[in-house]
Amino acid sequence: MAFPVDLRRCQVLGLAGTAFLAAGGETAGALPVRELLAPSSAHAALGLVGVYFGVVLLIAAWALLGRLVRGPEPPTPRALLLVLVVWAAPLLLAPPLFSRDVYSYLAQGAMVEAHIDVYAHGPSRLGGPLAEEVAPLWQHTGAPYGPVFLAVAAALSGLTQGELPAGLFGMRLVALAGVALMAAALPRLARHSGADPAAALWLGVLNPLVLLHLVAGAHNDAVMLGLLGTGLVAALGRWPVLGAALVTLAALVKAPAVLGLAAVVVLQVRAGRRPVRAVLTTTAAAGATTVAATAAAGTGYGWIAALNTPVSPQNWALTSLLGRATRALLERLGSDLAPLAVPVWHTLGVAAAVVAVVVIWLRLRPRPVYALGLSLAAVAALGPALRPWYALWGLFLIAAAAPSTSARHRTAAVTGVLALSVLPSGNPADAGQLVLAVSGGVLAVVVLWQAHQAQLAPALGRTA
Repeated sequence: MAFPVDLRRCQVLGLAGTAFLAAGGETAGALPVRELLAPSSAHAALGLVGVYFGVVLLIAAWALLGRLVRGPEPPTPRALLLVLVVWAAPLLLAPPLFSRDVYSYLAQGAMVEAHIDVYAHGPSRLGGPLAEEVAPLWQHTGAPYGPVFLAVAAALSGLTQGELPAGLFGMRLVALAGVALMAAALPRLARHSGADPAAALWLGVLNPLVLLHLVAGAHNDAVMLGLLGTGLVAALGRWPVLGAALVTLAALVKAPAVLGLAAVVVLQVRAGRRPVRAVLTTTAAAGATTVAATAAAGTGYGWIAALNTPVSPQNWALTSLLGRATRALLERLGSDLAPLAVPVWHTLGVAAAVVAVVVIWLRLRPRPVYALGLSLAAVAALGPALRPWYALWGLFLIAAAAPSTSARHRTAAVTGVLALSVLPSGNPADAGQLVLAVSGGVLAVVVLWQAHQAQLAPALGRTA
């Protein structure tokens, strides 16, 4: 007998999950350095258990909601948006979770505000309390973000006067604005692609990765995806210049969004414009937007060179894993080529991503939204760095345009696995922390199973 499902039950279960996330994050999250607890402390251990208890509850609520969306009477898009608001509410005032990137954003915004070249210098040049919050690995690294995001971060720095709590809250509001744009764009993109808007919202913005990393982690990928989705909607509405401008703004937050300009061109051609005119219009709009945004931000064009910003030596991208394995093998063999292993694999990964993007567009050009989603997924998977929230680049648009239920199921399965892959502190895990995290997840599974049995008992009694 199936577990009874209704929208209210999903709403409450997901709210419980994010509430445990927020509570556990108070001791186990990516806290300011002066508030950090030793991972072995009782409070940090209890917080870690609580966070993973909450993550599993949230995944379960999302999976049950998916059953409703696929059912005979699916919730309306408006009802799903209300669920999103309820689930996100506890995270609004929670400490940063799963990453310390938000501290880098704030430090880089303060650097722009202080007229320090954010592309030539790392946060160590800024000094002071904000710079101290940035992970040591990135203290001397220039910003890898475009001028649009840095202008937003600088404006926030000016408003908050460098106050850390206000800055963290402001950056989370910026991320929430990006998620709101994503949620507004998805139904329109889904209708254009012949997909169910409710199913698109469920997979594209209600999935745990959005809540864990775009809301709780306050990542700027939310702004990139929100502008990208809005730009595509504008291009659908026969405003190709506005669409190209918005997609360019997204790329000036994070570079991968530049692939969206190909979708803007294809949408124009499908609307009846000649290909040459579509390319010229899009190129002119993108160029003008780039010049205007860069001039307004006052950061210069250092962001072009920043595209080569070094990646974490321990990141778990496929090409990085292969590079490290090859380097270790060559070192054991005593080869002088060992230092070249990682750069060569990264180069091969970029080349493979280019080939994959070309093949995708050749095969799926009549379906530009889906082609763009798969292209962004390929860039994330084959690039030199990979983080769980990078999966959202492609997932957002795949949610709007996936051609089959099986494609959505595979994407949802990947989402569930990635949601469990990072500690709330954003730091690498040791054996003790892994045990605590697994314990929290198992505890949630036990509680869910007991609830399932309690729901079945009355029905079985009536049957008997």
